[in-house]
Amino acid sequence: MTALVRLLVLAACVLLAACASRAPRPAGNRSDQAPAGTHDAVDDLRKPQSQRYRQGSDDGPAAPPIDVSKIPEPVPKVEPRARYGNKDRYEVLGKSYRVLPDARGYVERGIASWYGNKFHGYLTSSLEKYDMYAFSAAHKTLPLPSYARVTNLDNGRSVVVRINDRGPFHDNRVIDLSYAAAVKLGVWPKGTGLVEVRAIDPAHPDAAVASPRAAAQPLPPSVAVERALDATPLPVGSARIYLQLGAYGERANAERALANAQRAGLREVSIASVAVDGRTIHRVRVGPLADANAADALGARIEKLGLGTPRVAIER
Repeated sequence: MTALVRLLVLAACVLLAACASRAPRPAGNRSDQAPAGTHDAVDDLRKPQSQRYRQGSDDGPAAPPIDVSKIPEPVPKVEPRARYGNKDRYEVLGKSYRVLPDARGYVERGIASWYGNKFHGYLTSSLEKYDMYAFSAAHKTLPLPSYARVTNLDNGRSVVVRINDRGPFHDNRVIDLSYAAAVKLGVWPKGTGLVEVRAIDPAHPDAAVASPRAAAQPLPPSVAVERALDATPLPVGSARIYLQLGAYGERANAERALANAQRAGLREVSIASVAVDGRTIHRVRVGPLADANAADALGARIEKLGLGTPRVAIER
């Protein structure tokens, strides 16, 4: 493999940069009606992203959806790290990401999206072919490959996925599910869903997560503690979307952030204080919001107001 092609391969993670919520559109006679495991795409990594795929926009196969009960879930097993897609740090669309050294202890809640026919049969960031009829997923920072149980917080459905790709590179998305996984969870055809992503240690697949952590850039201690709250179980159907502007150990700092947000014209912004390991964390958040689209619109507005990039918080 030439040095040029290797560079193109390392850049392949940007293929999911545009992946967000989507709904299926009517399909004619297309190759996406092929059975699971069929790959007929000819992937030329030398082509620019605009010319690499047979479709300009993404969708799933024509209705009705596939019978996911016939698709076996992946069995977690110890695997070597993929040669590609596991660079310690990488950058996409001007933002940097740090890949975790391992997946143990990772738990996070957020908004899931899915990707399908446009990428079916094309190479993932780990140089495996993407099969939208298998239970797989793309994640920004978990090692490739790794395994996780994804649970839809709205209906309680769950599925084990094998993570072999990078993405989704959207501020308000935590994971991009394969089409099959989205159907299994009930995220398809809605486009997005509120989920919990809980990594599985293949060496101890039945072990409970003792000290959950979220994967991201280095965080201030107060925010790192706050993100650990994501492991607290939620009753089915109780999940709500908030945009968190900050988490503070000092109440006065939270009140200043609240006042700034209110002066900027934000409504339904408040402080929620919680006790974690003997500490009180004061979270400044906006919501609850109606859905992922509302979170996207408000998140963009908050950034334009100069209040930073809020993070999605899924809570009761």
